[in-house]
Amino acid sequence: MLLEGKKALITGVANNKSIAYAVAQACKEHGARLAFSYPGEALQKRVEPLSEELGGEFVVPMDVTDSNEIQQAADTVAAKWGNVDILVHAIAFAHRDDLKGRFIETSREGFTTAMDVSAYSLVAMCQAFEPLLNPEASIMALTYYGSQKVVPNYNVMGVAKAALEASVRYLAVDLGPKQVRVNAISAGPLKTLASSGISGFKTILSQIEQRAPLQRNISQEDVGNAAVYLASDLARGTTGEILYVDSGYNIMGL
Repeated sequence: MLLEGKKALITGVANNKSIAYAVAQACKEHGARLAFSYPGEALQKRVEPLSEELGGEFVVPMDVTDSNEIQQAADTVAAKWGNVDILVHAIAFAHRDDLKGRFIETSREGFTTAMDVSAYSLVAMCQAFEPLLNPEASIMALTYYGSQKVVPNYNVMGVAKAALEASVRYLAVDLGPKQVRVNAISAGPLKTLASSGISGFKTILSQIEQRAPLQRNISQEDVGNAAVYLASDLARGTTGEILYVDSGYNIMGL
């Protein structure tokens, strides 16, 4: 097993259709020990049974808009495990009104919220967890092609994901001397709770089937398998990269 004994903290699990759930499941199948975070009491009730289902060792509150709570989560992980090998950042949020219509109409508050939750949270997590990271630890974030090209109705989230991807590169340089790797997976569109807030999502799915080299949409399992690769020693020479798991759609022009 590729991840035997490695300790993985998984964020962003909302239900069993979440990409983070698939990542956790794949990591578990390869021998990783799991813990999960949740942003508030409402989601705690969802995450706890999912953690139990996947054999998670504990769950920890972590609202990524609160630096103190991120540090408290890191302290809890330190007390439970002492150190950590894998951090999975699967956190993003934008107001529903900012995921339709024209990007130019994004409010200042909406822009700030999307950037804080979806991009800065990775930086904040790395700050808090840096002392706990084992040599050759792997940090990975989840992103989407709307960071690189205009996707209708993705709007401010595309801008936030672009900031997230730039953050991956800068963090890779900062943590590289400690042999800690930072990468991101750019997953193709998947039917999740998060994607349900994007207008015209079914059209995006049909475009992949028509135009991607593999002529099919990806599955949650595809992303989970890619995450196992990035988390494992097989990727020990890979950092600062955006790994596309999108049936090849990103390579296409007209």
